[in-house]
Amino acid sequence: MAARRALHFVFKVGDRARTARFYRELLGMNVLRHEEFEEGCKASCNGPYDGKWSKTMVGYGPEDNHFVAELTYNYGIGEYRLGNDFLGITLVSSQAVSNAKKMGWPLKEVTSGVFEAEAPGGYKFYLEDKEQPKQDPVLKVTLGVSNLQKSVSYWSGLLGMKIYEKDEEKQRALLGYADNQCKLELKAVGGAVDHGTAFGRIAFSCAKEELPNIEALMKKENQKILTPLVSLDTPGKATVQVVILADPDGHEICFVGDEAFRELSKLDPNGGKLLDDAMAADKSDKWFADHNRKKVSA
Repeated sequence: MAARRALHFVFKVGDRARTARFYRELLGMNVLRHEEFEEGCKASCNGPYDGKWSKTMVGYGPEDNHFVAELTYNYGIGEYRLGNDFLGITLVSSQAVSNAKKMGWPLKEVTSGVFEAEAPGGYKFYLEDKEQPKQDPVLKVTLGVSNLQKSVSYWSGLLGMKIYEKDEEKQRALLGYADNQCKLELKAVGGAVDHGTAFGRIAFSCAKEELPNIEALMKKENQKILTPLVSLDTPGKATVQVVILADPDGHEICFVGDEAFRELSKLDPNGGKLLDDAMAADKSDKWFADHNRKKVSA
């Protein structure tokens, strides 16, 4: 299991320009790569939509050793309904806190030295007001669960994550694949998990040879497989193999072959310009405004 890596969390975004500003100017992340697609993804990377979409990877450093965000934008969809499935990402950056204050972005101090900021779309980020470490500042992703023990058994017993902390009283657990990686925090929400239409996906890499074994184990244990082992193409880049699972609460989990993913996820120095050019060329907001119409709410 030591070879498994936490890679990224997928967010659906309705307002690409404001979202880009939040990640770049407030969080201080960089655009690592940007890709445009003419039709929906075979593994539903952009959600259950068939049309034109884009993917932008943003983070504090190369995807090889940083946990990053994947921002998926479906042209023509203006907003998504949030559920109680994604509870937040926690990172360490006093610079981000300072940036938010300078920008006049709403901040709420939730505990001493930890500030909550909402990305466009309502996604919560928890900013620890300490100097940003040289290694990856992203500490954990928090997901809501309906039954903590059941979820811990799935992520630890079936997916092989190490349990770092477990607090029965607070109904939370912290898991991960390695000490120096972003962790997964599971928190009981006191009822059913609602994924809304904004539901995301968390991605991990493993040796390509492990992918059929993961799929076989899930079949054997009668667990949900959303997308059986499939190859995904990105124009002009590496083809990767993935299998998409769902945990007991329906959280989507992507496992991707590590070697090809490292090739696919190489930093593109033109990523920021490609995003800026795509946003400049996207006249959908103007078209809807000119026709006195609103973008679709998913």
